[in-house]
Amino acid sequence: MLKENLQELQQHETPFYVYDLELLRQTLQAAQQEASRYNFHVHYAMKANANAPVLAEVLGVGFGADCVSGNEVRRAIENGFSPEHVVFAGVGKSDAEINYALEQDIFCFNCESSHELEILNELAEKKGRKARIALRINPNVNAKTHKYITTGLEENKFGINAWELESVLELLKQLPHIELIGIHFHIGSQITDLTVFKNLCTRVNEFQEWFEAHNVRLEHLNVGGGLGVDYYHPEQQPVPDFASYFSLFNQFLEVRPGQQVHFELGRALVAQCGALVSKVLYIKKGITTNFAILDAGMTELIRPALYQSYHKIENLTAAPSEEVRYDVVGPICESSDCFGKAVMLPETRRGDLIALHTAGAYGEVMASQYNLRDKAIAIYLNQ
Repeated sequence: MLKENLQELQQHETPFYVYDLELLRQTLQAAQQEASRYNFHVHYAMKANANAPVLAEVLGVGFGADCVSGNEVRRAIENGFSPEHVVFAGVGKSDAEINYALEQDIFCFNCESSHELEILNELAEKKGRKARIALRINPNVNAKTHKYITTGLEENKFGINAWELESVLELLKQLPHIELIGIHFHIGSQITDLTVFKNLCTRVNEFQEWFEAHNVRLEHLNVGGGLGVDYYHPEQQPVPDFASYFSLFNQFLEVRPGQQVHFELGRALVAQCGALVSKVLYIKKGITTNFAILDAGMTELIRPALYQSYHKIENLTAAPSEEVRYDVVGPICESSDCFGKAVMLPETRRGDLIALHTAGAYGEVMASQYNLRDKAIAIYLNQ
């Protein structure tokens, strides 16, 4: 798709983010179609990408918004999401963030500790409101992904541990401005082994039984997100296998009559529609490798430096030639500012356009102005 639009891309000053809105639409429609088979509800995880044109497409298929900050709640509502379809998670919600969400009467707070419940009750009482909440439970399920994006183990900071639930239920009896409507889980991100989600279903079923044994009926089950994408072959598999993903939950999750099941997908919906486009500034010849130095760096795409993650790197403008080995690096004054080592590319020259694929999620939204860098623009294809 990028090469087909090369003439348009060459008109923009690099670096920039480019989004293929047609691919985004195809992805959203595929997810919506498969989720609707089972009457599942999807909330888009805004932390992946909060750009207005992206949010407009998400809203267009009827998804809700999963937010992890007060500003995300605000962005969702300002971009047309109904408060009744907004959930607010996060281990460290500030009083100001909670107050704003209470004023908007959002659908649900996903709460992560006893102390948070006490504070939420206190703030809701001051506003004369009752806050609907889901308890985020730590199921101690290994997501089999990078340690920085694993969130469902007892060693992680997220969620309430199973051994705390007795005391939490006792506490809730003393909090008249809190209404427990469900339980929430999120075990990690970029999960490609679907057996992990089967294990999650088993744990959710066990927790359901535990709550029923304590005479608590849950209206909502929120199983989070985490479905991964193919960073290695983005053109071959641009749309994730939503059919297998949702059918697994339908098969193994024991849903009670009248219960609603919620998902919080982010990366799986937007990652493949975006890329970071950069220009080669210099080529440095080395002994064992060459360096292709780009005008984009970890300030525009921090994932390789932070997670040692892989993004497919493509030279969009080089003439076909025998491939050469390059370390593809940025201009930032850090040794970790490297997009890929020993990358095989056609012979690359100053001025060539380089694309870093699968940057639609956790790319632009994590950008910084370290080294006082200018913020890269975003352009949109197929608007």
